Amino acid sequence: MSHDFIIRPAQDTDRTFIFELSPSLAEVAGMPWHTRNVVQKMQDDYFTEVFANTSPQQATFIAEQGNQALGFIHSCSRKDEISGEVCATVPLLGVSPKTQGIGVGKALITAAEQWAKEQGYRLLHLEVFAHNDKAQGFYQNLGFEPETLHMIKEI
Repeated sequence: MSHDFIIRPAQDTDRTFIFELSPSLAEVAGMPWHTRNVVQKMQDDYFTEVFANTSPQQATFIAEQGNQALGFIHSCSRKDEISGEVCATVPLLGVSPKTQGIGVGKALITAAEQWAKEQGYRLLHLEVFAHNDKAQGFYQNLGFEPETLHMIKEI
């Protein structure tokens, strides 16, 4: 597969593709205190919430090649927990497992960065599952740095 894909705003017709990525996203969560079904339901519920929200302070993009979706990213505004300023965040990024490693994720992050700059934001925040080492390495290679760490203990 060549790397000539496009990034475009998501449409309602992209919902099926986005929801189809939910199991692979839940699989990498690595949280043994939650079942995979619980994690997948959390993601599916969040996907549903994203599509129901019509705020202009958010954007969802699709990477595609030849009318085939390869990945998606969702960006929205949030208040930075340290400075209190409004910034952008990426709560969702998913790339089809068969197209990982060809630059889709990087192109989607670039689209989110551009959207954030157009909104006048200085910071781009994201969250990643603590046990998803592959994603953490990907984000760090793009210049993201850890800021805080949320911890949990099953009791």
